[in-house]
Amino acid sequence: MLARRWGGVDVRRRGSGNIGATNVARVAGARLGAVTLAADLLKGWLPAWTASRLAPEEPAWAAAAALLAFLGHLFPLFTRFREGGKGVATAAGAFLALAPEAVAAGGAVFALVFAAGRRVSAASLAAALTLPAAAWLTGRPPVVWLGAGVIAALIFWRHAGNIRRLIAGTEPKFRAGPFPP
Repeated sequence: MLARRWGGVDVRRRGSGNIGATNVARVAGARLGAVTLAADLLKGWLPAWTASRLAPEEPAWAAAAALLAFLGHLFPLFTRFREGGKGVATAAGAFLALAPEAVAAGGAVFALVFAAGRRVSAASLAAALTLPAAAWLTGRPPVVWLGAGVIAALIFWRHAGNIRRLIAGTEPKFRAGPFPP
């Protein structure tokens, strides 16, 4: 919506066709990509944080809120449950509320993998693998690290095409756009 309103481009029809921050940055520019990233983080954080405050003794409620926010990003209502994002930023936002140390570990892994190859998909997959292990290692309740594991598996599923391109050596490196028309 941001890219269409202020960038004049429908990101579902350009670049990778994904509505996430990476594609928005590629086709509409770094600023709109950063705003999209912030919105996706908030979209995950707010429901998980709210649930954790309403029922602090029941981490399952916050984990369920995190999972539902994540699934809402993958299958958005406003696109009739199609053309959603891959959920990495939304998951990161949700787990900032549930396991901030685990997100910090995932963020560090993301930064290292991205710096090594400039491929957001590889960095996202490495961070997704890190999240459940880091949540477990930092002593979060089982429902939290198991939820992180389910979300990591879904992130891998949504990245199937990226994984094929990474294996084939054809996955593009990140470069903020916008692309020429």
